[in-house]
Amino acid sequence: MKKYSLLFLISAALLSCNPKQEDAAKQETAAADTVNIEARLKELNIELTTPKPPTANFVKTVRVGNLVYTSGHGPDRAEGGPLTGRVGDDLTLEQGQEAARLTGISLLSSLKAEIGDLSKVKRVVKVLGMVQSTPEFKDQPKVMNAFSDMMVAIFGDKGKHARSAVGMNALPGNIAIEIEMIVEVED
Repeated sequence: MKKYSLLFLISAALLSCNPKQEDAAKQETAAADTVNIEARLKELNIELTTPKPPTANFVKTVRVGNLVYTSGHGPDRAEGGPLTGRVGDDLTLEQGQEAARLTGISLLSSLKAEIGDLSKVKRVVKVLGMVQSTPEFKDQPKVMNAFSDMMVAIFGDKGKHARSAVGMNALPGNIAIEIEMIVEVED
């Protein structure tokens, strides 16, 4: 009796493993992962800019194999100039979050200049967010959440990343935030 039960279980398991169904499911998942990034940016009212040249002897992005490393970027406003100030003193939490979103636009603009098409992004891998804040301000992660949420809104699950969010006493040019990231791209 045990032999027949075992044979029945093996037969049922083999019948449930239909390769055509698995292939169809994989194709469905791949199609769901394919996102028209330009359409998503338009839908979210995000306009990328032409990256400004670096201010010293460095580059904004470096590609090594299928990874792109960005230099630290700050919050460039559409009307010109960076968003400056210290969160917890000159700026509110909400203004710090806006600075994080502006910095995200700046980073994506440089990334697009490097790879040509943001649909080549396979994964936002690692992000470091440095928030210029007062010693009493303890919500640096909440400031960076605005950046992280924006990456997920644009790229879906590919936008989820490892992250550090730290407070800084001062940042170059008094910018409110500086963010750098590592992104995996298609070959």
